[in-house]
Amino acid sequence: MFETLKEELSEKLSILSPAIEHIGSTSVEGLSAKPIIDIMIGVADNKDLDKVPPLLNNGSYVYYEKYNDDMPYRRFFVRLTNNAVDLGLPLVIQTKDEIPERMHDHTFRMAHIHVMPSSSEHWLRHLAFRDYLREHPAVLHEYQTLKERLVQKEWADGNDYNAGKDVFLKKEEQNAITWYKKLHHK
Repeated sequence: MFETLKEELSEKLSILSPAIEHIGSTSVEGLSAKPIIDIMIGVADNKDLDKVPPLLNNGSYVYYEKYNDDMPYRRFFVRLTNNAVDLGLPLVIQTKDEIPERMHDHTFRMAHIHVMPSSSEHWLRHLAFRDYLREHPAVLHEYQTLKERLVQKEWADGNDYNAGKDVFLKKEEQNAITWYKKLHHK
């Protein structure tokens, strides 16, 4: 599924010559995950971020403009299984908008798309953590155990679930970045 979406995104964003990476739990063998793929798209710099929404405005993507103020270095989209309008969903969730309840139904979500400059610390952090988990089975096991424990709880939404992983992620992301930089001589 990642390769199919990568081709689709490469075509739609070809004018930006993006780097496209599979990140998140589905990118690491042995890690449990919802059947939603996380894709990170790297653009040249911050000025390219706002070129992306019009290029993905074909009905299959919902743009979360709402998150731009909190994360100005990133643009976030959800790739739906069907056309947003057919599902009764907006193409853009603006700053003032509430997220429609239906967007919390993961059966409609195919992928989460995170767009950021490929030279950013956020890009490095995601790649480093993915590769670190792939190469460090003990850390992978610890993360898997945490996820299994957290999934037993009732969460208001995915953001609350993610907050439950925060302490572990902050610690291990720093280890991952140090390891990654040493490995790649950065």
